[in-house]
Amino acid sequence: MSVLNCSTKLLILEKMLKSHFPESLKVYGAVMNINRGNPFQKEVVVDSWPDFKAVITRRQKEADMDNLDHYTNAYAVFYKDIRAYQRLLEEHDVINWDQVFQIQGLQSELYDVSKAVAKSKQLDVKLTSFKAVRFSPLSTLLNTSSLMGSSPQLTYLSVADADLLNRTWSRGGNEQCLRYIVNLISCFPSVCVRDDKGNPVSWSLTDQFATMCHGYTLPEHRRKGYCKLVALTLARKLQSQGFPSQGNVLDDNVASISLLKSVHAEFLPCRFHRLILTPATFSGQIYL
Repeated sequence: MSVLNCSTKLLILEKMLKSHFPESLKVYGAVMNINRGNPFQKEVVVDSWPDFKAVITRRQKEADMDNLDHYTNAYAVFYKDIRAYQRLLEEHDVINWDQVFQIQGLQSELYDVSKAVAKSKQLDVKLTSFKAVRFSPLSTLLNTSSLMGSSPQLTYLSVADADLLNRTWSRGGNEQCLRYIVNLISCFPSVCVRDDKGNPVSWSLTDQFATMCHGYTLPEHRRKGYCKLVALTLARKLQSQGFPSQGNVLDDNVASISLLKSVHAEFLPCRFHRLILTPATFSGQIYL
């Protein structure tokens, strides 16, 4: 096991990961952020270098941590050999098994192997699986003429909006999520439509893996075209900065799937898997 601290090696890794799209997209997004200032205090672990077979991105050990904050305590995984990934999991000091955390990835064997190792350490594992999507390159200016209602004020989120986002996110409503959203808004691109009083009515964020997330429109402002405007604007913003404009959507989210199809987003052949792992010590204390 090696921690890649060398900036040259990290740039080489970023280029290498591109040849393994789409399965490497989560790790690729995290590595891109590391190579561009590392605002979320991440680091990269590989089984070997340069001929790695498994790579994991994780929170730096010197970073402040809350053992209940599975939003921030998140690992992204890509492997060429599932056995190499399993060996990394089992190796001492790669994973912090004493906290609630996430593992994210786009490969089908991720869940079974992660669960097997976690169960041997008496952790509970909850899996949520999503359709994975990526936006096609967007080069033209967006047409807002079809939007209903008064002309929207298209801008970005501020930390003052974090409480609203925490209250409206299906995975939110707690202290850890609020702090996480504040950090996302502070570190990464976002897009927001505001009403004539300056209040957010529709928005989307980018997470630590350069994934578009928490796309939401207040119920009273739906069917006005805001969600489409926000999604395409954020995708374009990410693409202009060299990031892949990727996202995830639950299978039963019919409205979002319909929207994604209408803008010709690419539904990827792989699925996005999010595992939340909880030590018995913290059972019943967290929001999933």
